[in-house]
Amino acid sequence: MPAHIDGMPIWYHPIYTEGIHPDARFPRERYVELINRLKSLRNSNQFLFLEPNKASRSELVIGHDPYYVDNFLNGKLSDKEIKRIGLTPWTPKLIPRTLRLMGGAIAALNHVVENGGIAGNMAGGTHHAHYDFGSGYCIFNDLAVCALLALQKHNYERVAILDLDVHQGDGTATILQNIDGALTISLHCQENFPFRKAVSDYDLELEANSSDEQFLQKVNQAIDIAIKFNPQLILYQAGVDGLATDALGKLNISREGMSERNKLVFEMAVKHSIPTVVFMGGGYSKPISHTIDAFCDLFTAAAEANNRFTNSHSE
Repeated sequence: MPAHIDGMPIWYHPIYTEGIHPDARFPRERYVELINRLKSLRNSNQFLFLEPNKASRSELVIGHDPYYVDNFLNGKLSDKEIKRIGLTPWTPKLIPRTLRLMGGAIAALNHVVENGGIAGNMAGGTHHAHYDFGSGYCIFNDLAVCALLALQKHNYERVAILDLDVHQGDGTATILQNIDGALTISLHCQENFPFRKAVSDYDLELEANSSDEQFLQKVNQAIDIAIKFNPQLILYQAGVDGLATDALGKLNISREGMSERNKLVFEMAVKHSIPTVVFMGGGYSKPISHTIDAFCDLFTAAAEANNRFTNSHSE
């Protein structure tokens, strides 16, 4: 008989929205709007919403320069460092927000390590944060930290980072560049931020205005690369900023194309029994409702796949 399923765990905290200044250009409302949407679904019991603890300093320094970590925690970043991150106007609430955000990613990692299946954090995918500086709305790199925790704390041998956000995962690539056992795959728009690209293990580039067909061809290529690596864990950066409606995307992906991307990733996870952590990534559509729609599709597909994943292992 299948085991009792309480739903796919998703970590969320109101500070994901409230920790960003109301006047920031970043669309902070997307988090609270998304959780309200998910809770209003007829089958909302497929989700298990949990509140993250704050990440510890020792967890942060596994992937970051202790000097940079301490300067951030003590509110001592320079104006230049803050400008590069971009979450301005800066507010002291960004410190507890960042610690909760990182804590949510680590909690999701710990869950799939212990239980298998699929879990997610309703924020994060902070792939532009580098070892000793933040960039592009990213302060610390949750993907890189989780990969290093999996390899060093949980003794995994092979972790694949599947980054399907419209922007290159440049910080993830640089932090994990010389780490055996970490495979970085980034599918992104060539003509988009960061304009000076890093070198991932695999960089799959799309031309501006690419549509579903070209996009899904590259997604399948990324999945094939991941499967050949035989990973014990997938860290899935699931940004939806490739949507045609996105203000920062430069691609022409439909909502249906984005849903097909998720289906392909989760089919891989279920078929090959690979524990998977979902990181939200970017989404800046105007109106923001298009972003919310796509993220709702993402977490709904993840929950359905998690149900199949866990049931197949309990029979």
